[in-house]
Amino acid sequence: MNVFNRNMLGGLIGAVILNVIHSVAKRFDTEAPAIDEVGEEAMKKTVSAAGFEPPKGNALVAATFGADVASNAMLYTMIGYGGDKHIVLRGALLGTVVGLATLTIPKQVGLDTEPIKKTERTKIMTVAWYVIGGMAAGLAIKAMRRHH
Repeated sequence: MNVFNRNMLGGLIGAVILNVIHSVAKRFDTEAPAIDEVGEEAMKKTVSAAGFEPPKGNALVAATFGADVASNAMLYTMIGYGGDKHIVLRGALLGTVVGLATLTIPKQVGLDTEPIKKTERTKIMTVAWYVIGGMAAGLAIKAMRRHH
């Protein structure tokens, strides 16, 4: 497997882990961030701005989920570029940056941030999940490099 494929697969693993944590936590914790709600609002506004009818119901959920996994996988792919040293730390740092951006960018583009900023605990969970996803991507890439 070449470097690009290893990095992309590692990024995908991190993105899937991020989404699993998000989905599970929402079922058990009322303060868990609802990042998917912000994503669905963004999807509707983006598709409408492009002049199309936005998806509804399950189609909206599926389109948002796909876009979320793809975009996070691409971001986490960057963790693999650079040497082997500190790859998990790079994952944690990238996750921190993406998590903090998730708390700030939606408001700047006119989206409702209540689902991700309900409480201080909600904000911390939002950032923490991106950090975990980044670290998982870093660990996956590191493991694939060892086996190469």
